[in-house]
Amino acid sequence: MEPLLIAVLIIGFFVTFLVMPMWIRKAKYIGLIWPDMNKYGFPRTVVGSGGLVVIAGFFLSVLIFVGLLTFYYKSEQYLVSIFALLSCILMLSFIGVVDNLMGWGGGLRRSGLRRRYRVILCLFAAIPLMAINAGDHIMILPFIGAINFGLFYTLVLIPIAIAGAATTFNFLAGFNGLEAGQGILILTALSIVAFFTGSSWLAVIGMCMVASLVAFWIFNKVPAKVFPGDSLTYAVGGLIAVMAILGNMEKLAILFFIPYILEVILKSRGKLEKQSWGKPNSDGSLEMPYNKIYGVEHLAIWIIKKFKEKVYEKDVVRLINGIELAIILISFWIFRENIFR
Repeated sequence: MEPLLIAVLIIGFFVTFLVMPMWIRKAKYIGLIWPDMNKYGFPRTVVGSGGLVVIAGFFLSVLIFVGLLTFYYKSEQYLVSIFALLSCILMLSFIGVVDNLMGWGGGLRRSGLRRRYRVILCLFAAIPLMAINAGDHIMILPFIGAINFGLFYTLVLIPIAIAGAATTFNFLAGFNGLEAGQGILILTALSIVAFFTGSSWLAVIGMCMVASLVAFWIFNKVPAKVFPGDSLTYAVGGLIAVMAILGNMEKLAILFFIPYILEVILKSRGKLEKQSWGKPNSDGSLEMPYNKIYGVEHLAIWIIKKFKEKVYEKDVVRLINGIELAIILISFWIFRENIFR
């Protein structure tokens, strides 16, 4: 990594880090606050939609990177792909904002956008990638071999991947620092793979989001001063899918998404109506909110309870992040010959 590219990441970090306190003050003033549901009694309120600041830091750092590519490195090779990526992420973030505005009004939880409308809108967010015919249409499947999916890849698999990743990443949430931590881990892993497989430009873009997420995590960790909102979770989930498509890392991304696949399966037991939060006690510890497990978060509480008498919010976040890190390391080992060649 050249110093100029490292400077791009530093800019993204500090833009998010310096603007976030201003966002927190302004959001409190206008009443953009949401309840922190894992806190006892009348829930403390926390500023919402902080993900918009992260997206701003990400966009600024990527646009500076585009400027370096154009004027310093004299290269326009990846500009079409970069702007398609940015268009997709911007559309997903906008959908998240609309969902939040309709779902959290005056600090009260409402239904927000209906599930089918969220999915449909996220499908439309894939149009920029479809328009540039992104990705490699030939995929090697276990026990089958190489298959050329042709237009089916462009017109069907790409929108399914974008919509699926964006909406599913939003499922595993509700705990301070969880979404940001997961995004940092997965995007860093994909960026490492992109770098070693010859897509350095994609690695830089992934790390631009990681840099902004790290700055956001400082304000979002337990006890959170700001929540990400769907504007960030949709965007991060979508970016994971976009990087997988542009970097031909689909199989790795699916492995990284194992906790989210499990989350969907567990939530489906409750018809997608059970909440992810724990049941807080007066001392700040958490209990199982239901008699059954309806999410990875509940599973984490149940597992920790086997080893500790009291489970706290940070314990749940650490366990889920630790599981994700273990999955990433195992995936690296499985595909080591293809990655580190």
